[in-house]
Amino acid sequence: MSSFIKFLGTAGGRYVVARQLRASAGIYISANGQNIMLDPGPGALVKCAKSRPPIDATNLNAIILTHLHIDHSNDVNILIDAITGGGHRKAGVLFAPREAIEGNDTVVLKYLRDFLEDIVVLEADKEYKIGELKFSTSVRHQHTAETYGIKFSINGRRVSFITDTKFFPELIDSYKNSDILIVNVVSHTLPEKVKIKHLSLDDVKEIVKGVRPAKAIITHFGMTMLKAKPWKLAEQLSNELGVEVIAASDGMTIEL
Repeated sequence: MSSFIKFLGTAGGRYVVARQLRASAGIYISANGQNIMLDPGPGALVKCAKSRPPIDATNLNAIILTHLHIDHSNDVNILIDAITGGGHRKAGVLFAPREAIEGNDTVVLKYLRDFLEDIVVLEADKEYKIGELKFSTSVRHQHTAETYGIKFSINGRRVSFITDTKFFPELIDSYKNSDILIVNVVSHTLPEKVKIKHLSLDDVKEIVKGVRPAKAIITHFGMTMLKAKPWKLAEQLSNELGVEVIAASDGMTIEL
């Protein structure tokens, strides 16, 4: 059975999401017989249906939210409804930080919660399983919400997702031994006076230099990244770092 990642959306930043200059539907992962939706932002259900070939949202085994922000969680409720047939069957597991399900800004509707087989709270540096598929969380990210990256073990390789965060040196240690490193990079450049807690391209360069994956994929682009043409930036990084760097595009599939 093949394992793959499909980028249903590569949008990052409110301007790109609001205007849908790139789709914001998150990432679909199929591995070890498990189907997972990671960070289902606005349009995830529609993008599943319109994918080629179509992705049947009713066959999802799990949803993972790295944090509660709307561009990462908007479609979580409709996907729960799809997985469980509107509550007619117990199915699916939701993994999310405590803040996303217990805080002041919970993103999962209460009437849907009992439809699921389980809701699992994510914490830093812990191991989890979806069937036979194993994954672990990273160190807690430095973001404006409780946030963790995700590291899967797939076919003997570590496939890691660095979601939204500002740069801090511990990121490199947390993602060491990643064979495929997928990084959210909202900003092309990030002046010192700008305090948003997202990665810039220079930050990604430092992370890739430190982690040295076999392949790095950049995604979750804000407006400055789109204007700078991320595919050209990825090519420049590849040449500079000696690591294959790819800029994700909407609908792109990576075979594992």
